[in-house]
Amino acid sequence: MSETGNSPKETDPDDGRRKVLRGLVRNLRRSQDPGEPVPPATRQSHSHASLRRSWDENAASWISWARHPGHDHFFWRFNLPNLLALLPQPEGLTIDLGCGEGRLTRTLRERGYRAVGFDSSPALVRAAHLHDERAPAFLGDAAHLPFADESAALVVACMVLQDLDDLDGSIREVSRVLAPGGRFCFAILHPLNTAGLFRETERGEEFALWAPYFESTRYELTLARNGKVLPLVGCHHPLDHYTCALEASGFLIESMREPRPDDAWADQRRLVARWRRVPNALHVRCFRAPRP
Repeated sequence: MSETGNSPKETDPDDGRRKVLRGLVRNLRRSQDPGEPVPPATRQSHSHASLRRSWDENAASWISWARHPGHDHFFWRFNLPNLLALLPQPEGLTIDLGCGEGRLTRTLRERGYRAVGFDSSPALVRAAHLHDERAPAFLGDAAHLPFADESAALVVACMVLQDLDDLDGSIREVSRVLAPGGRFCFAILHPLNTAGLFRETERGEEFALWAPYFESTRYELTLARNGKVLPLVGCHHPLDHYTCALEASGFLIESMREPRPDDAWADQRRLVARWRRVPNALHVRCFRAPRP
């Protein structure tokens, strides 16, 4: 999920922004669905924490969150089907970058991909190995992948890139291990999502920025639902940071999509319906151009 390396440029909010952020968090708490003890997703503050260390420290919480049947509905109902729709047909080696406990690796193998997982967290790699449907998983640093040059046909990363300590170095490594013509398909939290949060106002629920959009800023995040709590840290990056890193590593963007929840799902859950007004995720398929 999260890897180590050089940290992206960060910004330290001043006191005025901290006061604004605290007010937004209070408003978000008041706007939650009845019966939920804490907000489903609250960006609390700027953070200097290691993203890699955070994922390993919270591995047990993530495994419980990811493996409880029907719990992580944003993965099963939203991100997974939209990401699978972007993938090319199975051919050659597929690397699941930031595989976590292995659910995407297992899904890919069920669909005929020769998929292996990779993660920086020893606890999550161990969990992937111990699952009944065991899939290969490797431990290491995303900025130093343990794969040979041009050895893969496809690299997939689902909700991972915003959790990397070295985003640019990791994308360079993805480019190195992909054969010319290979694809890099990924889903991330939309940069507008990571820069803002919802709040209640006199006009109803509104979306507001909590951090400067054009600056890479780390944050603490708490997810809570149905009695499960998942503390994490992540990093907001502007869209330009992602696209420039891809361009510098020789990638050409073939497809870029902003999926929206379907009407039936949105009608069932107010906290899903809000993502029909503001993009929650960004899904991208890139082509590795031939090297000069």
